[in-house]
This record gives sequence, C-alpha cells and structure tokens, in this order.
Amino acid sequence: MPDALASDDERAAVDAVLGAASSGWAGGERTEAEGRVARSGHEARGQRHLLLPVLHALQSSAGWISPGGLRYACERLTVPPAEAYGVATFYAMFSVEPRPTTVLHLCDDIACRVAGAEELIDEVMREVGPEQVLRSPCLGMCERAPAALLQTGDSPDVAFGPVSTERLDPFLHGGPGTMTSGPEAREVAPQTEAARDGIRLLRRVGVVDPTSLDDYRAHGGFEQLRRAVELGPDGVITELKDSKLQGRGGAAFPAGVKWEAVAKQPVQPHYFICNADESEPGTFKDRILMEHDPFAVLESLTIAGYATGSEKGFIYIRGEYPLATSRLEHAIELAYAHGFLGADVMGEGFAFDVELRRGAGAYICGEETSLFNSIEGKRGEPRNKPPFPVERGVFGKPTGINNVETLVNVLEVLTLGGEAYAQIGTPDSTGPRLFCLSGRVERPGVYEVEHGITLRELLEMSGGVRDGKALKAILLGGAAGSFVTPDDLDLRLTFEDSKAAGVTLGSGVVMVFDEDVDLTDIVLRIAAFFRDESCGQCVPCRVGTVRQEEALARVIKGRANGSLTDELALIDEIGQVMRDASICGLGQLAANAVDSAIHRLKIFDGGAA
Repeated sequence: MPDALASDDERAAVDAVLGAASSGWAGGERTEAEGRVARSGHEARGQRHLLLPVLHALQSSAGWISPGGLRYACERLTVPPAEAYGVATFYAMFSVEPRPTTVLHLCDDIACRVAGAEELIDEVMREVGPEQVLRSPCLGMCERAPAALLQTGDSPDVAFGPVSTERLDPFLHGGPGTMTSGPEAREVAPQTEAARDGIRLLRRVGVVDPTSLDDYRAHGGFEQLRRAVELGPDGVITELKDSKLQGRGGAAFPAGVKWEAVAKQPVQPHYFICNADESEPGTFKDRILMEHDPFAVLESLTIAGYATGSEKGFIYIRGEYPLATSRLEHAIELAYAHGFLGADVMGEGFAFDVELRRGAGAYICGEETSLFNSIEGKRGEPRNKPPFPVERGVFGKPTGINNVETLVNVLEVLTLGGEAYAQIGTPDSTGPRLFCLSGRVERPGVYEVEHGITLRELLEMSGGVRDGKALKAILLGGAAGSFVTPDDLDLRLTFEDSKAAGVTLGSGVVMVFDEDVDLTDIVLRIAAFFRDESCGQCVPCRVGTVRQEEALARVIKGRANGSLTDELALIDEIGQVMRDASICGLGQLAANAVDSAIHRLKIFDGGAA
C-alpha cells in the first residue's frame, strides 16, 4: 500500500465527498514549503466521520477499494492506513480484493430459502460463475422472496424480487449492463393493501406521491411539526409520555423517557438519530415507510430534534436499500429548499439539520452504539454501557435514537393526543403496530393492527398458509426471536403477552413455515447468520456463535460427539454463556431461535423438523 497510487477516477470519487484537496496538507500536491513543515491535520481529522461515505465512493468508482484508493482516502482524512483497512474489511458490501464492477447479490436467508433461493443461486452460479454472483444475508425484501441486489459501479444499485432465471435472463445472457434499467428497476407497489382498513401509520403508503412535498402537505404533512412547536419541547415530551409509546425496534423502551433524558442533559450539542439499519431477517416495514412515505420520516425526526434540543440528526440507513436511500435524499433536498430543515425551521427560530448516512452491510450496526461508531468512521463494534447514549452517544454527546416505525408513531401521538393514543391497543402495549408477514403465507406484506390481535387473526388477515398446507411453525421476532407452534396461535400480540409466553415481538417479524419446510435447515441458516454477523469483539459471541453452528451441524448430519443428549446439552450451555457474557444484544440473543427450535418445536425429538 505505501507505493500504491489512486487512479484519477478514485481521486475524483474521494474529492466528490470531501471537496477538492486545497493543499498538500489535505492530500493535494505538496508545495516545497509545506514539505518542510510538520503536518498538523486537525482539519482533516475533523472529517474522520466521512470515512464511510468515502469508502462507498471508492467502491462505486472501481467495484472494489484498491490499495491506491484507500491510501488517498487516508491522506485526505489523516486516518492511519491500518485503521481505514480495518473499517473497509468490516463491512460486507465493501471489497478490498479486485472484483467486477457489476455484482449480483442473491439472498439465501430464511425467507428466500423457503422461496427456493438455494436452487436459484446454484443455477445462476453455473451460468455466470462465483466472481459476479454473491450470496447475501437478508436484503429486507422478504415479501418479494427470493430477492436480489444488483451493484453496477457508478450506476444506482437496484434491489428487486421475486427473482427467477427468466427475470435474470438479461444478466445471464445479455451482459451485466442490460439489467440496470427495464422491468427489474421499476418500483413494485407496496404490499399493504390487505391491511388498509383503519390504518394510521400506513395511510399515506401507496396513496401519496413519495417524491412530492406538495402532495405530502396536501395529506396533512408537516402539520404535526407545527403542532409540536405550539406545544413546545416540554409539551411534546409530555404527550409522548402520556401515550406510553414503546420502541418498535425490539427493546420496547419508553420513547418519552428517552427523549426527556436527552433533553435534560446540560452538555451540548445534542444529536438525534433515526435508526433505519433494518437488518433483522424477516423485517421490511421500515423500508416500506421510507420508500413510500419519506417526508413522514423527516417530519418525525425533526420533531424529535426540536423536543430534545438537538440541532442535528442522522438517518442511518442500511446499504441494501437503494430506493429508500434515493427517496430520502430527495426528500431532504426538498425539505431544505422549502424551509422545513436548516437554520430557521419554518421560521420558528430553531435549527435542525439532517444528514443521511448509508451503512454497508453489517447487522451489528443496528445496535445503537455500533451505529455511533459507524457514523464516526470506525468499525461498527458495540460500546460498553454505561455510559448510556442519552449521556454519551455519537461523538461523545447526548444522543437520542429511535427506529423508523417508532418515530412515525410520534406523528400519530401528536395527531390524536397522548391520552387518546394510549387508548389504542392494551394498557401496557399502546398504539398500532406493524408486522412483517413472509414465508409460506398467501399474501406476504406489511400489516398494521392494534396491539392485542392474536397470531391466528393476523395469519387469517394474510390469507393463511399458502396453498392450504398445514402450518408447521412460525418464527416470531426474526432471527433473534423465537419459534412458536400451531398451539400458540391464540397468543395475543402484545409486549406483556409475548413476555409471559417466553417469546418476543422483536421487530415485528412473523415468518410462516408449512409442512414442507425443513426446519433443521432453517435453524442451521440462523446459526450461520449470527456466526457471520458477529463483530468478533467479545469472546462469548465470537466463539460461541461458531461453536453453536458447529454443534448444530454435527447433530443434523448425525455425527454427534457422543450422545445426542450430550450434544444438545452443549448447545444449551453455549447459549447460556452467550446470553450471560456477551457485550451486546447480538450475542445475548443469538441462541434464542435455536433454543426454541430445540425445546419448543423439539426438532430433534421427532417433532416439527
């Protein structure tokens, strides 16, 4: 790397993010005088947080991050090469080895496996070869399984599905460039129609033009931001606390308590982050909201910034969501142009800026402190708590963070009033909830219901099990959730009922498996997912996820070390160690689905396997 030089295209890609190098201090041509003076680099180091966007630019310019390109990025940012290399190799969407500019990612995760992804991938790889076709974890398009993501260098990425060899024919036989336009790039209508009656969070989805600020305003857009200003920061937080809104990302922490804690911090500045890194296998609700109601995401984030005294917000969006990214970029541009973002929002005397930050394929970055590190240009590894984010979050400052669904609920809290909102659902699980139905179900999609509906009722809304097959199991909450059986269909979908049943609603995943699905294959894929996605920072998770997968593979292949009982006891012990000793939720939850498959489904006792 010391002798590697960036190409003109790579230098231009980096400069497009950082601005042209003004001098040798910032990576430009060094003058004789500059060569004789020690280099301070304070200004460049202040841009360290732009490392991730710079790496995206390099990846797009050449199809990979070359040593010369990485060297130039390090010079511009004064980042040690070893650190930048560590960041570049952390994310799955980046490559530090040469590869074609055009690459097709085919999802082989659980929803897509059920839809025949394995056979499809084998066939495509025989036609094209492994250099241009890569296996991918969940792409967040489970309602369109099997799904694909096409990366084409400088052209925008394209995510699409369901995929078939017929749909891939231009890629297989017409050359890689032929798939960047045409039917594969066209938008597919969101599959939420089955839940249209009585919906609130999805009422604009499929109705409002997501590219038009005027259309959004004609449907009530930005009225709640004005309402928030009328109430004042304390009034907004009071309404939020009265609503008893709990986070929809999986942890279910009371939103009003979090906002109040940030607002009370004396240290300035404050930040507020929309966590749009929706990477839980089986989850796609946030993608639907961002693609089809992006101004609502912006409005709710601005309200959060206003209420918590934050002058800047970030939307951290997963890298595999190209359409949602472009929609939000356009929405941010229009919001600035019309005074809904900037130094004087709506002329009301408060400032709020928003920056979109794109992830690069790391499930762990959905964990809030890992996300902070990613924004700061570091490896996306979790931090120890305390201190908690409300005290020391991104850039070491007080930070609030909620996922997309939680934030969009804030608009409904202000529309109805906190007390009226709390009347929806149950006393301990208030408000509407979005569930992502996928797998062997007749009408996969996002369904909005009130907390308290039963699993059976939700399944009936989606048309039941496909083709009238018998239900074998349901994965509730995603890969970090738990399996339930047909005997659990009368479970009420609330925080309190799921906790009492020993399961979790998680991020709203409801993945259905019928009698034809091999659940041992599904469980092994979940174990492989956590092995791949572990950041490796702590031993219990780094080693435990590997040993869990190895033990499961031995049992499934009939090669147990000793008796089956001993092997299953080892899996239980590994899971307990990960729960007790892992730094963050990834390791703590990595054994949940495996444990429920073994003990609830009894897949190794002649049960649902």
